Amino acid sequence: MKFDLFLISYTNSVEETLKKIESNHLGFTLVQNEENQIIGLATDGDIRRNLLNGKSLSSLISESMNREFLWASSNSPREQLLKMLDSRIRFIPILDENKKLVGIVTKDELPHLEERKVYARARSPVRISFGGGGSDLTHFFSNEKGAVINSTVTLYTHATVRVRDDYKIIFHSRDLNASVEFDDYDDLLKRETDFKLFQSIIKVVRPNFGFELFVHSDYPMNSGLGGSAVVSSAILGCFNQFKKDKWDNHELAELAFQAERLDLGIAGGWQDQYATVFGGFNFMEFALDQNIVHPLRLSRDVMIELEESLVLCDTATTHDSGNIHDDQRETMKESEIKQKVKSNVELTYEMRNHLLRGRLLQFGLCLHKAWEIKKGLSSKISNNFLDKIYKDAMDHGAIGGKLLGAGGGGFFLFYVPPFAKHELLNWMDSSGLKYRPFRFDSEGLQAWTVREELVKEDLIIL
Repeated sequence: MKFDLFLISYTNSVEETLKKIESNHLGFTLVQNEENQIIGLATDGDIRRNLLNGKSLSSLISESMNREFLWASSNSPREQLLKMLDSRIRFIPILDENKKLVGIVTKDELPHLEERKVYARARSPVRISFGGGGSDLTHFFSNEKGAVINSTVTLYTHATVRVRDDYKIIFHSRDLNASVEFDDYDDLLKRETDFKLFQSIIKVVRPNFGFELFVHSDYPMNSGLGGSAVVSSAILGCFNQFKKDKWDNHELAELAFQAERLDLGIAGGWQDQYATVFGGFNFMEFALDQNIVHPLRLSRDVMIELEESLVLCDTATTHDSGNIHDDQRETMKESEIKQKVKSNVELTYEMRNHLLRGRLLQFGLCLHKAWEIKKGLSSKISNNFLDKIYKDAMDHGAIGGKLLGAGGGGFFLFYVPPFAKHELLNWMDSSGLKYRPFRFDSEGLQAWTVREELVKEDLIIL
């Protein structure tokens, strides 16, 4: 749009103004002073009324213009402009902070909704596993049926990805308390860093752009909560936001497994990836042809009562799940150990049925059975320190529990009847063990995008 067709000097005559109005076909002109500031508006209606009141064609337009005219600033929201036009306003001058014309809005000339830069965010929850551990390992369910039961809880890994204008790749991890920068994707492939898991995930994603990645978690590393899969899921969720053909939940879980198990070479099962991506209470079955996730529909009362009856205990120790799974791979060759895993699978079906029928005390007792089976799968799963914690917890009110994850350290999960919970928590306090409150998470991986400019504008306004 040519502004000259709508601008006239306050020293011009009414006749010159009418010629300008005739040429722009919109029925108005904007009157500006010697500093090009808009000081008034003149329409053909304004001029006609002033001519009837005795003004002549040679009169200055400044004597006929409307000084109290409607206008909008260059920062006016598009919504406001639409509402003004919907109020039968035919045109809206857009003026900058110096009252100079920078635009004219009509129903045919509205600001275009341009695509702005966005950043992606995601959060993915950890899981607590109740039974079936060991049966989600490929070398077990290659010949036998695997089954586990688990639920995600409200402890998350959070990730943010911002696309860069160059090809640099930058990682920031609050968990590692470190950052690293790569010149480009090829540099990432060649370099050895402490961000091995991040690098494996990016190899799976294969982005064709530079970016900055920020990651932090609500839980400690190597805690038995499936953290590696959770980190992988959150990062994959961010990159999924930039795809036109988005990965579905099964594909996201498979990509997380690929990054951790195949590319990085960490031994382990399949349940962590599915749990964090799908979220909620799930009964999972594993076989060579396909893995199936069965959501469990528990009543509200059963769900809340179970939350109140479970205690998450931080032993303040860590573990190496890869080493434990490597050891299990060897021990699984023994028929006795394989039979224990089969018993664990059978127990998992029993636990599922107790949950669905709301038999929580029986479920708690099954946790004890699951722990007894799990300890026998590898000598690396427990030790004297962990055994004492478990025995003391049972002596102070718990009726069952198990160490989460592969074992060797991390978090214990205890089931405690309602009238014994204070006794258990008091013992934990006196023993220096931390109680980690949680709620069940039903959403799994959540990812979304945010317009980067909106954040910047908000910061300026504040």
